[in-house]
Amino acid sequence: MIQPGLYIVALPIGNARDITLRALDTLTNVNQIFCEDTRITRKLMTLYGIKKKLLSYHEHNAQKIRPKIIDMLLSKKSVALVCDAGTPLINDPGFKLVSESLAQKISVFSLPGPSAVINSLALAGIPTDRFFFVGYPPSKSKKRKEWLKELSGARATLVFLENPKRLLASLIDMESVFGLRDAAVLREMTKLHEEVKRGEIKDLINYYSFSGSPKGEITLIVGRSKKASTDIDLKLKKLLEIALKNNALKDSIGIISEATGFSKRSVYRHALQIKKNIRYTKN
Repeated sequence: MIQPGLYIVALPIGNARDITLRALDTLTNVNQIFCEDTRITRKLMTLYGIKKKLLSYHEHNAQKIRPKIIDMLLSKKSVALVCDAGTPLINDPGFKLVSESLAQKISVFSLPGPSAVINSLALAGIPTDRFFFVGYPPSKSKKRKEWLKELSGARATLVFLENPKRLLASLIDMESVFGLRDAAVLREMTKLHEEVKRGEIKDLINYYSFSGSPKGEITLIVGRSKKASTDIDLKLKKLLEIALKNNALKDSIGIISEATGFSKRSVYRHALQIKKNIRYTKN
């Protein structure tokens, strides 16, 4: 017997074997499943022998369907929300349903699983300690550049989704706005033709200028500004040099971490580098 409430269920992003046992159990036992495209979800349900009626819930009908889902939940039904691939609420209208459910004191459960964003970050080879998922860039170059300028100061790895046909144009605009940055283009994650292309933005521009537009679903990862990282390193180094003149290594790390907000691990790494290159005296 499954508990009444809204279940946010992650589905595979390409390989059907990536579904979790908990997801299968939940989808088998809930009263109703809502999905983006019933045709796509039906294929997965059929593969695993789940015989449930599927109802659609997507950006075009969400305003009309959402009240009906809430009514079902208020009547103590169990409802699963899935998207075509990956985790619901990531770049889809599911968050409004969750928000309304919580406002109505309805129980909400999240079943973790595949995510194109997390899978791409794991494979990109670009720092993942801080990242910002921004979705699809605007389709027109002028608006895209304005949008990218707003993101250019973010001290985080940026995660984009992009249409394959617009990938090259977006990369060109990114080089214009961002300058020298590491990046990775990932397509068809977990599928037969999974592919990752890594390099600086200019390298990816050169590659796709000759190879043409790729096929399949695209995730684009762009690293933080190299100049900004250099500036931060210099500031940390200066602060550490001052602190180490009057404090023990452990104390210096704690002082700088608290003052700057950087993790102790990051500060410790810089402190070790300083110890290798300069001599300091503890008073």
